[in-house]
Amino acid sequence: MLQLNIKNETSRLRAVVLGTAKSNGPAPSVEDCYDPKSLLHVLEGTYPKEEDMILEMEAVAKVFEKYNVTVFRPNILQNYNQIFSRDIAFVIDDKLIKANILPDREKEYQAIEPVLNQIDKVNIINLPKECHVEGGDVMPWNEYIFIGTYSGDDYATYITARTNMAAVSKLQELFPNKIVKPFELRKSNTDAKENALHLDCCFQPIGKNKAILHRNGFLIESEYNWLLNYFGEENVFEISKEEMYNMNSNVFSISENVIISEKNFTRLNNWLRNNNFIVEEVPYAEIAKQEGLLRCSTLPLIRD
Repeated sequence: MLQLNIKNETSRLRAVVLGTAKSNGPAPSVEDCYDPKSLLHVLEGTYPKEEDMILEMEAVAKVFEKYNVTVFRPNILQNYNQIFSRDIAFVIDDKLIKANILPDREKEYQAIEPVLNQIDKVNIINLPKECHVEGGDVMPWNEYIFIGTYSGDDYATYITARTNMAAVSKLQELFPNKIVKPFELRKSNTDAKENALHLDCCFQPIGKNKAILHRNGFLIESEYNWLLNYFGEENVFEISKEEMYNMNSNVFSISENVIISEKNFTRLNNWLRNNNFIVEEVPYAEIAKQEGLLRCSTLPLIRD
């Protein structure tokens, strides 16, 4: 049996589900795009090719191998996008919470059944229907659970709004000993540079006390400022709108001092190295075209 354990984003990783780009299917139609960035690439004819994305994901698998991380992969569904394993579930402490995702994506969760079968059933939580949540919006950080949300009355009109306040309340109920802290995110169905699809598109804690942040991803200035003060300005790497669009905050920590990052994130990677991080660079620019990157395509199960 798998003994799940996730207390934060950066403790030493031992086991993870890495998505797959195999049999990813053709580029979606305009109507089937779930986010503005994929839409843009479909319209421009630059949507990523399956063979390129497979190579990118294998580069990540090799890094995990180098650090002796146990890697699970989903069962392959024919012509189906299974890259973003973070969307379908997430782990907090010893519980795996099934994300209530877009209904079309239910099969993705079923495809990790070999992993689910190794988890004690009492530790798998299915949320009530009215709780919408995706793993990209949920960040366990020791005594906190940071959650990206959108509580506007027009929530239903945003296909990019993935986590609602009902889910925030439910997680607070499930984890009474944690401080659940929601952050209102900026949403746009049409402009990828004005859309924070998930919390990890504009924020991520790294190391012991540092963070990557993008001010404009937050709707409420005081919530952004809370994070800035919590980590301390000197510990924060602030990314530009262009860097957010390219997913600079969506790197992935193997430990407090090892980070997997995209090889084109020059400014970020230099800053990380200057702050004593080991940066494992991989090519991930094709996958980034779908508004997701390294954190989005990993579902951590066990950290020390």
